[in-house]
Amino acid sequence: MVSRLFEPMQIGNLHLDNRIAIAPMCQYSAEGGLPNDWHLIHLGQLALSGAGLLILEATAVSPQGRISPYDLGLYSDETEDAFARLLKGVRLHSSIPLTLQLAHAGRKASSRAPWEGGAQISPNEPLGWETEAPSAIPHAEGESVPAALDRDGLKRVRDDFVNAARRAARLGFDAIEIHAAHGYLLHQFLSPIANKREDEYGGSLENRMRFPLEVFDAVRDSFPADRPVWVRISATDWVPNGWDIEGTIAFAKALQSRGCAAIHVSTGGVSPAQAITLGPGYQVPYAKRVKAEVGLPTIAVGLITEPEQAEGIIGGEEADMVSLGRAMLYNPRWPWHAAAKLGAQVHAPKQYWRSQPREQKDLFKNTQYGQR
Repeated sequence: MVSRLFEPMQIGNLHLDNRIAIAPMCQYSAEGGLPNDWHLIHLGQLALSGAGLLILEATAVSPQGRISPYDLGLYSDETEDAFARLLKGVRLHSSIPLTLQLAHAGRKASSRAPWEGGAQISPNEPLGWETEAPSAIPHAEGESVPAALDRDGLKRVRDDFVNAARRAARLGFDAIEIHAAHGYLLHQFLSPIANKREDEYGGSLENRMRFPLEVFDAVRDSFPADRPVWVRISATDWVPNGWDIEGTIAFAKALQSRGCAAIHVSTGGVSPAQAITLGPGYQVPYAKRVKAEVGLPTIAVGLITEPEQAEGIIGGEEADMVSLGRAMLYNPRWPWHAAAKLGAQVHAPKQYWRSQPREQKDLFKNTQYGQR
């Protein structure tokens, strides 16, 4: 039987060789927003993984939109030039489609790296800055109160997304993913936990969706029409009276009507009070509902670790793609091993062909270099 996981698919005009996406995973290793040699090594190995799509880590549209002082940014000529050098190196030996995730951390910005504890850095401390959010409510008790965005602030943030999208277009990124998940700024607007505004951007579901939809429209208008733009969402806050799957369905339908090419379905992140029930594929049911009720290409993520598990998700029509994060960090050749188990083929550079198991001499397909 032919593997469904290794069937090709389209997201808009973007052709993907299979249905394995590499999830965006922050490295907390940039300097002043600039990618460096670590990112070249990290992305280079993932680009040779045989996955169908590589989504780069959250890339801030402004310095104050970074999660940490060590996050990537695309907001200046200097950062754009550094990305150009990075992409040149990655694409020299891989033709995997590259997607840039554009993000603004909102009230969760100015934080330490996870291995430093992840706590917020006060604006009064070295490397810290004042954060901004829909409302003047900190993410966690004891953290600094963010500045509530006024109309000028909203326009500035929209413009920052637009400028980053234009830079991404010049760099030749194949697609853009807008980060509206994990408690960052656009998710903060969606969630009644973080959004207590009393203007047209707060209160009702329609109002809370307004700014994220304005950002999507602005990015979509600023990126080439033949390249797809999609959104990553948190389908639930895992907190009573927070953002939920019903709001997610409404938001996804609104995005669909505006030309959104896909939905990447995650959960959580907006509140320390979240009570997440972990287990293999624990977020997949949310992707399944979005796929069934909206109809957009849907990407599932969350403790998807085994080839047979991924095959079942695609074969069972629960999602159109699976997105792997930690599993890819642990095993950057995960798609090779999945193809071997599922009787499929995967792209690999000819320098690695001799690694094929003796009983599977047809596992690898040639990867053509320099095609972009």
